[in-house]
Amino acid sequence: MHALDILGDPVRRRLLELLSAGELSAGELADAAAAEFGISQPAVSQHLRILRESGFATVRPEGARRLYALRAEPLQEVDVWLDGFRRFWVSRMAALHTEISRGQRARRTDNQEE
Repeated sequence: MHALDILGDPVRRRLLELLSAGELSAGELADAAAAEFGISQPAVSQHLRILRESGFATVRPEGARRLYALRAEPLQEVDVWLDGFRRFWVSRMAALHTEISRGQRARRTDNQEE
């Protein structure tokens, strides 16, 4: 399965977002996904299996719990693939940064004059 197929699913994307903060148990991930998406624990287990098999996550047992962690390598592969498209948004992001900076300077100047 291609990395973008993995990231294309909103449940898997959310699980990866949760894992980006650090290691979580399968139960914690299932609770979060159930609350946000209304899916069952077996459905979350299937998503976690896909993340493991595709290399996006690792799992280790700790007693009765299974702890999941994010693996960065597949995300780096996506980043490399996206690199060919960055030219489409880098200049727009730089222009947005410039406009935000101008607005901040203008607000500081206005506040100093008061």
